Amino acid sequence: MATKKEPETQKQLLHLVFGGVLKDLSGIEFQNLDELDIVGMYPDYASAYDAWKGAAQRSVDNAHMRYFIVHMHRLLDPDEDQDKT
Repeated sequence: MATKKEPETQKQLLHLVFGGVLKDLSGIEFQNLDELDIVGMYPDYASAYDAWKGAAQRSVDNAHMRYFIVHMHRLLDPDEDQDKT
């Protein structure tokens, strides 16, 4: 009798999506840290990318507004394999 195989669970790889108005388009220094837009924390890169893309599209009229994806899992566990996203 065959046993039912448990579904594999993917390892949670936290990603932070945030943005703000840059002082200068050639750098990554923000005009006002109190006004950063914290979009959210996501369990994988694909979800973070979708959130990043939506936020970036909503701010397309502001040339100085930039959104970023931070690989929090790499900061939390720097010894983990760096090739994973």
